[in-house]
Amino acid sequence: MADIYSRAERSALMAKVRGRGNLTTEAALAKLLRAQGWSGWRRQQVVRGRTVAERFRVRPDFVFLVRRLVVFVDGCFWHGCPRHGTRPQGNAAFWRAKFRRNQARDRRDTRRLRAAGWRVLRLWEHELRANARPALLTKLRKVFARARKSPTKRPG
Repeated sequence: MADIYSRAERSALMAKVRGRGNLTTEAALAKLLRAQGWSGWRRQQVVRGRTVAERFRVRPDFVFLVRRLVVFVDGCFWHGCPRHGTRPQGNAAFWRAKFRRNQARDRRDTRRLRAAGWRVLRLWEHELRANARPALLTKLRKVFARARKSPTKRPG
């Protein structure tokens, strides 16, 4: 079906669309962390390299400062999940390049954070589903156990 707008009009319309991030997946993980009584995390906190040699600025989905742990929740579509990622048929070259850039940025950010002494955990969106929750909790417990301090449990 042909677009009713010219290429320039469509571009102008799409430029007005502002993303809201991956709020639903972040909210699901935050709810899970709270339900487990794990605290000490911040959402969307900027992490910067400390030295001139490590000039970078990354905004992970969750940052556990005391444990020097960052968590990213990658959407299956935007980050090219091998199990659930779909490829749009229209404008295929654009989407291939977009997914490649996203994955390259993910690898670069992970490499920079690890070089700066951070532990990095990347979760897929589908790992937050109810049927995958037991495996996710096991994974989180292992990561927290290996981090500098065990997860803080709230009394109660």
